[in-house]
Amino acid sequence: MIPVVDLAFSADFIARLASVLGKPVAPVALHEPEFEGNEWSYVKECIDTRWVSSVGKYVDEFELRLAEFTGAKHAIAVSNGTAALQVALRVAGVGAGDEVFIPALTFVATANAVSHCGGIPHFVDSDPDSFGMCPGALAQHLEAIAEPVAGGYINRLTGRRLGAIVPMHVFGHPAKIEALLAVAERYKLPLVEDAAESLGSKVGGKHTGTFGQTGVLSFNGNKIITTGGGGAILTDDPVLARHIKHLTTTAKLPHRWEFVHDEIAYNYRLPNLNAALGCAQLEQLPGMLSRKRELASAYREAFSGARNFDFVDEPDGCLSNYWLNAIRLKCGDLEQRNALLDAAIGEGYQCRPVWRLLSSLPMYLGCPRADLVVAGELENSLINLPSSPSLAGLLKS
Repeated sequence: MIPVVDLAFSADFIARLASVLGKPVAPVALHEPEFEGNEWSYVKECIDTRWVSSVGKYVDEFELRLAEFTGAKHAIAVSNGTAALQVALRVAGVGAGDEVFIPALTFVATANAVSHCGGIPHFVDSDPDSFGMCPGALAQHLEAIAEPVAGGYINRLTGRRLGAIVPMHVFGHPAKIEALLAVAERYKLPLVEDAAESLGSKVGGKHTGTFGQTGVLSFNGNKIITTGGGGAILTDDPVLARHIKHLTTTAKLPHRWEFVHDEIAYNYRLPNLNAALGCAQLEQLPGMLSRKRELASAYREAFSGARNFDFVDEPDGCLSNYWLNAIRLKCGDLEQRNALLDAAIGEGYQCRPVWRLLSSLPMYLGCPRADLVVAGELENSLINLPSSPSLAGLLKS
């Protein structure tokens, strides 16, 4: 039975949502794509010309436009964000038995990509402000467990090699990436950015996904822009870029007719059809980002002064894409959080909780971890709000 205090929480929450979005006549989606530009024209061209698979002009065009938008020197388009992260970890040298530091508070793909490489996720606590991996917690944990050996470090408790650090930019809000990079450099660990949610986000004017050795993006149907599925790997290293392209296209050597493959690789190519969709979406990205900031501003105003909630704003010195707007309960309590979610969904607002901590999932229970106090508090207190860019059209002028 829901306590009376929770009913008051819920009524206040629903009233503030309604002040921004109105009363729904149909369910308001958490984040849905919009296709208002050249999507149909570009996709139809692929069909008309029969260039629908992994070779075609839109794949090259999409990669060039992504590199230009993010400021990366190279962008390699692939089939999805998880595949992108797996390959980025492989070229970083992660192999069987290596421990890879990832946040406990992230989407499961971050840990799955480590596992696909044969690595072992090693969970780290979250920063209370950005929600990304906490550089202080990481540094303190490494000080306690990292033992120097020839060529790197091992975990003195397990004897396993420390392979990489993978911070993730939660909801599109940049993590404290510069401080994390300093820790990575101190311990000679490659840093791979999980920027799946943060296309359009920047730290001090520099795009997320361009700080580490590589960064990865996702273009799933619920992301800022979509290619239906799809992802990309960003890097400034031309040697890595060539190897990544080679690995994601079955490691086939160029030849007019012969089939020669020189290493075990992947068929992670992005089809031309999907890339065509992505090119059209990139043309509209600046407008989408602008409307998402308008929506975030409306939520910020609606939740200002609330006794029980704080709106989740972009970190200082950062520009966030506000992929998913969120509120944070001031007194995080799982029962209260769930009562709010039930109330919102019942009224037609498709809100959602943050992910369960990956360290609590059955397949990752035995993985090494640092203290996860902040991550646990965030799990109990964060709620995502409807965030589609089209919702800016509902706002009162």
